[in-house]
Amino acid sequence: MTTKVANPHTLNIDLPVIDRDNVNESIERVTGAELITGNDVELLIDAAENYPAWLAAIESAENRILFESYIIHDDEQGRIFADALIKKAKQGVDVKLIYDWLGGFGKTSRRFWRKLRENGIEVRCYNPPSLMDPLAIFSRDHRKTMVVDGQTAFVSGLCVGQDWVGHPDQDVPGWRDTGVQLTGPAVSLVEEAFANVWETLGPKLEPRQPARDRRSADTAGKIALRVVASVPGAANVYRADQVLAVASRESMWISDAYFIGIPSYLQNLKDAAADGVDVRILVPQSTDIGLIRDTTRSTYRPLLEAGIRVFEWNGPMMHAKTAVFDGRVSRVGSTNLNIASWFGNYEMDVLVEDEGFGRQMQEMFLRDMENSTEIVLSLTAGSASKTPKRKKRARKGGGSMRKATANALNAATSIGTALTRQAPLGAAEARLLFLGGGLLLGFALLLIFFPRGASIPIVVLLLLLAIPTLIKAVQSYRKY
Repeated sequence: MTTKVANPHTLNIDLPVIDRDNVNESIERVTGAELITGNDVELLIDAAENYPAWLAAIESAENRILFESYIIHDDEQGRIFADALIKKAKQGVDVKLIYDWLGGFGKTSRRFWRKLRENGIEVRCYNPPSLMDPLAIFSRDHRKTMVVDGQTAFVSGLCVGQDWVGHPDQDVPGWRDTGVQLTGPAVSLVEEAFANVWETLGPKLEPRQPARDRRSADTAGKIALRVVASVPGAANVYRADQVLAVASRESMWISDAYFIGIPSYLQNLKDAAADGVDVRILVPQSTDIGLIRDTTRSTYRPLLEAGIRVFEWNGPMMHAKTAVFDGRVSRVGSTNLNIASWFGNYEMDVLVEDEGFGRQMQEMFLRDMENSTEIVLSLTAGSASKTPKRKKRARKGGGSMRKATANALNAATSIGTALTRQAPLGAAEARLLFLGGGLLLGFALLLIFFPRGASIPIVVLLLLLAIPTLIKAVQSYRKY
């Protein structure tokens, strides 16, 4: 059975109607992650629970520690972890660490990394700038994982730094964030994901112990989960959320640090709300990247008008990247809901399919909402001052499913559409327009009064593209 979806910006496409009973198969298809049973999962909230668990695991290590983090600050917390890793390396434990160049830029000194290397830790930096591929700078290793002895793994949104603990001397609490501790067969998949990134940076990861078949590995519990190891261009979490939004019947609660949903993603949320699903989004009120906050706020109005509830965290920063669907499927990890994270980065998330863990996630979300401010439509905008009630529409033949499928296929088109669509403007949207308009006006004035000066950035860009292209051409010619 097929349905024809019309889109003014694309050709008509015949799409299959997806059976909701095949959600698991659909998730596996879009993520490439099989469902692994026999695991135990512990929910870890904030640095107060994550950091002690990480340090305890490091202290218990007897064989190997694989540590991958977008940021490790050269501050008190960073030095605590550095000392703990150095201690184990001196005891003969194989310690390997991956950090991201951009994540550490301006935050971590060369002296910090040199100290680790001099004390027996093998450190690799992901993607420093290169003249050979200047545009590659947009690809980052944003994962936050650790595997100890192939037995215990951690997946989270937390980096290592004082921001996550807080600054008591300034009466500033720590960032709100979430992670999990895994034991069981799924640990091998986190280790495998680390090895894949490690191999892109140098010689491959040699086995320190006999490789274990995860199917024959000892079970640690009764929880089934998927390890979603996203790579640049894959958009695994984006596509998984699309499927899960369609499959959700009761609730869909999301928290995110840097939420910039593209139109296709936002439309799926609105379709779910139109079907009577309780959709809630929790984002930071204050953030370390102000422009992203304004961009996030520019999406509020259409979401609120669709009946979606939006909350802003009252603390210094809501950094968690989590979701729970119907209290049954939960997502925890490093993926933010924006194009850079979906399409440009290495990310790591787990999809836990367990009602007990889902209840913990919902309880956590409800506690977070108690420390948040709900955003509502103002009376001046001609809407009610409270969150509008959602009108449940009849489910006919998987209507929202068809829409979601079309939206997923037409994501690229939707991105372009977002740049030209008309919508009522609020303060956040206005600030973005002022910024964009100001930049364009500034460049226009520069062209008028200083045409030679205006040509400089264009010349630099062309050189950055031309030089590596010519070098590659010479290298290719020499090969043949």
